[in-house]
Amino acid sequence: MALEDAKTEVDIAFTREEMRGLAYENAFGGAVSFLRRRYTKDLAGVDLAVTGVPFDQAVTHRPGTRFGPRAIREASCLQPYDPPYGWGYDPLSEFSVIDYGDLAFDYARVADFPAALKAHAVGILQTGAGMLTLGGDHYLTLPVLEAHAERFGPMRVIQFDAHSDLWADDDLSRIDHGTMMYKAVKQGFVDAAHSVQVGIRTDCPDYLGMNVIDAPEAHRLGPEGVAARIREIVGDGPCYLSFDIDGLDPAFAPGTGTPVWGGLASWQAAAILRGLAGIDLKGGDVVEVSPPYDTTGATAVAGAHVAMELICLYGWTRRRG
Repeated sequence: MALEDAKTEVDIAFTREEMRGLAYENAFGGAVSFLRRRYTKDLAGVDLAVTGVPFDQAVTHRPGTRFGPRAIREASCLQPYDPPYGWGYDPLSEFSVIDYGDLAFDYARVADFPAALKAHAVGILQTGAGMLTLGGDHYLTLPVLEAHAERFGPMRVIQFDAHSDLWADDDLSRIDHGTMMYKAVKQGFVDAAHSVQVGIRTDCPDYLGMNVIDAPEAHRLGPEGVAARIREIVGDGPCYLSFDIDGLDPAFAPGTGTPVWGGLASWQAAAILRGLAGIDLKGGDVVEVSPPYDTTGATAVAGAHVAMELICLYGWTRRRG
């Protein structure tokens, strides 16, 4: 495909035959998939499957993240024309990346949701493909982390967030986005000593052994210092990166359920993520994008760019030659 194909190409989410390559369909038209990747449930030969989880029934404040995956996909339509700036390579051409569509679940049976999502994740990971999840609220990270831990062992988590999500809650039947990391650590899905939370700016009584680079420290260190500190903490082990969009300051991501001032600027987040090239990233997610609270669409744009950076990180250590 080339730029001139925009005159004739449309709905390539369904009509494209190849899984690799940039895309030139008009950004304002056609069926929307993430980065104009092919929509498919066939995981044969797939390097990375992007999947949506439109679930927001675990929130403590404002809902709306069920519309996050759709908004992120739409925002991403501006990105697949060129290789991602600053990386020096094109992961969309070097790797087979697909849009695996959304998780199907019964919204009226909330208690069944964790098992449905874990099974969805296991189905992707068991083929050897990586998994990038578009949320949805932050609870979804718990079942997805469980699936990753079963395959790779306890994960070294890099969590960008305004909140630690470590509030004590030993009732595993409760579905709460503010306690999911507590449960993940307690159940052994997370290697806390080699994990780090970045951008924290709300109180946490007990970090359960996880490392913390709070927002004030991140501002003092600068992106290069933060990236270096993260790399020092996670080392060479299997990593999972969870990016809660409220890790960004509300000036850059107002469309989220629990915004807190003093967060990262989008340029800081971009520089930190690019500074992590070389970590052993096994999977990741972008969560808490709530489009109803952002009429500009800026939050979804930020989410789409973060997701692209995660694709770049995933591909960095898997490049051929």
